[in-house]
Amino acid sequence: MKITTLDTTLRDGAQGCGISFSAQDKLRIIRLLDELGIDIIEAGNPAASPKDAELFSRSISLKHARLAAFGATRRKGISPQEDPSLRALADSGVDIAVIFGKCSPRDCELVLGVSPQENLDMISQSTEYLVRSGKQVIFDAEHYFRSFRSDPEYALACLRAAQEAGASEVCLCDTCGDCLPDAAARSVAKAVSALSTPVSIHAHDDSGLATAVSLAAVSAGARGVQGTLTGIGERCGNANLSSVIPNLMLKMGYECIPRSHLEKLTGITRAVAEICNITLPGSMPFVGSNAFAHKAGMHVDAILKQEGAYEHIHPEAVGNQRRILLSEYSGRSSVLKKLEDMNPELAGDKELARTLVSTVKQMEHDGYRFEGADASFELLALRTKGMLRSYFTLDLYKVMEDQPFLGASTNASAMVKITVNGQSEISAAEGKGPVDALDKAMRKALLVFYPSIAAMHLTDFKVRVLDSSLATGSRVRVMVESTDGVSFWSTTGVSTDIIEASTIALVDSIIYKLYREEKCRT
Repeated sequence: MKITTLDTTLRDGAQGCGISFSAQDKLRIIRLLDELGIDIIEAGNPAASPKDAELFSRSISLKHARLAAFGATRRKGISPQEDPSLRALADSGVDIAVIFGKCSPRDCELVLGVSPQENLDMISQSTEYLVRSGKQVIFDAEHYFRSFRSDPEYALACLRAAQEAGASEVCLCDTCGDCLPDAAARSVAKAVSALSTPVSIHAHDDSGLATAVSLAAVSAGARGVQGTLTGIGERCGNANLSSVIPNLMLKMGYECIPRSHLEKLTGITRAVAEICNITLPGSMPFVGSNAFAHKAGMHVDAILKQEGAYEHIHPEAVGNQRRILLSEYSGRSSVLKKLEDMNPELAGDKELARTLVSTVKQMEHDGYRFEGADASFELLALRTKGMLRSYFTLDLYKVMEDQPFLGASTNASAMVKITVNGQSEISAAEGKGPVDALDKAMRKALLVFYPSIAAMHLTDFKVRVLDSSLATGSRVRVMVESTDGVSFWSTTGVSTDIIEASTIALVDSIIYKLYREEKCRT
């Protein structure tokens, strides 16, 4: 059975704290949602935003999805034709209009200042007007579950008013996110039995239950789900479609997006998050970086012996991948699997794995963490095995930081001396901070010997104080992410001196780049 999907990232998602889209951002997200196979994309409110009005004026060619415009029922005391919001919906250029309306007498009187009967007229007249304008109308019943609890007859009357006026779908909105799944299921079942028009669900996550409410609603007869692909939205967000969709498809047997597109879920969700300028929690179900990550040695051993021992689905089904994390809790099986995945030359070396288990435990005790620094671990393995040649030595470095003059673009400088095959090079550079200056000085010196270093730069730099009770004497851990425009890799360093910890991570980062480059040539 098909469950229709409506993504409201560009409307409800845009109302989330810290979210702001340019017109180009909206177009990119529309393309990504269409590629995934979302049925309806709620692209905004043409009456509320000139940016949205401009978007709807464009001709946008899509392969699968249809665009919808969002607005409210008419205002009190005027006809639909006189309402600017409804006229904007009618003129929006898309064939789906989503309108929301009140569903309780109390909201009618206190919020809208109208009688319950006039609210029913507002729903029916607004729907009729848009249908006559050639729109397919979805009626969003705001605060439906709360309204149904206090006055079920009137709540259902609002749905019937939309249905009789020609709405193609009514959506039950858990607007405050306060409905429990079993109560939602009962309310949805009542609506489904009372209507001939399809029912859908729009849940918010204020109680952490938006996904559960959405699934319960479908089980009770809802034939559409609304949400946002990354879960963003007002307050605590909307139902997260990257969780709702795979649960419906892989565990409940429904069709939502094309089956072949489900493998794109992780990549597209992360791409949308990047445009939204948000960081997806690693623990996000299905698509998070830790969704299929295994750290405990016993868990890794079981995963290798029995597929799915600690995984509820195959990671590849949603385009994700299994990660083996290394730590003081890792056993030999974890290390062997990690070696196999990262370097075929190290695969199956049990003696090396045994040595590395002991080494990693000691280094993590000293403050290192390898679960986010795969490049440092691979270099550790290569050094332990005696397979890593000396690409260069950092003979000395000096870092100076000065209070800049007003408007100056740099406030630090660094000098380094590097030796490659007996030949030394001294270089200096300025930077926006001591680590930036040191990184630039090292790469400047190394360019004499390794021109490919020019393509390399840092993309992330993190510092963690490991024991704050020691104040300025605390050890710090530095994590560095680097790229050459093709690949990304992460390295780490630990010291009581933040510059030394940074230097360890930076040196490893450059060595890893040179090592991988050499491996590609051989």
